[in-house]
Amino acid sequence: MFGSDATGGLVTINGSGPRQGDWAHKAFVPNVLPRTNPPLSNRTVVEIGNARASLASLDSTARLMPNPSLLRRPTLQREAQSTSALEGTYAPLSEVLTADEEAPPGSNMREILNYVGMASHAFLWVADGRPISLAMLCDLQRILVRATPAEGASSGQIRDIQVVIGRRPDAAPAELPVRAARFIPPPPGDDLRAGIQELVDWMRSDDQDEIDPVVAAAMTHYQFETLHPFHDGNGRIGRLLVVLQLHARGVLTEPTLTVSPWFEARRAEYYDRLLSVSTDGRWDEFIQFFAVGIRESAASTHRQMMSLVRVQEELKERVRASRLRADTAHSLVDYAVANPSFTVRAVERDLNLSYARANGLVGQLVDLGILQGLRSTVYNRRFYAPEVMQVLLDAQ
Repeated sequence: MFGSDATGGLVTINGSGPRQGDWAHKAFVPNVLPRTNPPLSNRTVVEIGNARASLASLDSTARLMPNPSLLRRPTLQREAQSTSALEGTYAPLSEVLTADEEAPPGSNMREILNYVGMASHAFLWVADGRPISLAMLCDLQRILVRATPAEGASSGQIRDIQVVIGRRPDAAPAELPVRAARFIPPPPGDDLRAGIQELVDWMRSDDQDEIDPVVAAAMTHYQFETLHPFHDGNGRIGRLLVVLQLHARGVLTEPTLTVSPWFEARRAEYYDRLLSVSTDGRWDEFIQFFAVGIRESAASTHRQMMSLVRVQEELKERVRASRLRADTAHSLVDYAVANPSFTVRAVERDLNLSYARANGLVGQLVDLGILQGLRSTVYNRRFYAPEVMQVLLDAQ
């Protein structure tokens, strides 16, 4: 598979199994990323420009909003559902949007909701002015697997075991997993740790000024996925790094971009494009594919943002047309946009109200048809705004 233009080299790995006995195979170790743009075709350069324009449109709209961070959580929940589905952890978006974070129904939902916490931690890290670091990446992985079957002694640490990715369709059913794998990332040890540290250093280098941010995000994503530094969660962390890097470099002042729905819809091509960089050095094709994904993802996120803003204003107009005049009613509308489902206790806590006031206010917005209660809950009842929910589900 690996030609003369491969972007790395093969190393021998060894092991032993009870059935197959001793075995030897090969793993791929990527080269350090170049400090300049790879050779790019004119079409790819155009697509990069289109992606930058789409990102600029999304960001300029966010800048004009009174409180763009209101839309961060529903955006993250959509990204969490889709990025987890790419890794085989699936739950319907409607269930993700209405799940109880304190008592999620099952380990799959816990994993998906952990992504929201992980991404929020990463964005706060950048907002505090701290650079992306190996320590941060380890923190993200620890948060992602917390209270899931993947949590263990090695959580939050660079992996110390060999892993394999995927399975070739032509592999025999009884084939040794390492021989049946579609791709085998670097073995554990000092070289793997050095590789991920070199990637972090590359992301923070001044040379990044010579590489377009979209190209840099594509190259970072490829390198992270190829190194596969953790035992679990690499795909989700790698796609978060796309948004995080654009945010850290000021391309996105508000990290509302969702990228995984587009890649999930093109899963096979996405994996093929990543692999082709390793086997044949096809940076141009991968970066072009990636740039198209960023352009369309930014456009989709922008449409969803505008739809949520319209719904927000329509719901506030319904409040203004009623006998309800309290400013807290408008605050609760904002809260319902920012939190697709919630409890009265959450409203009490987050809007700094008494329980009686929060309960009464929720009831008044239910009477106006702005909120509804979820029928599936009896205790600790959850509420949502149907129009907000429809926008988020339509975006899927």
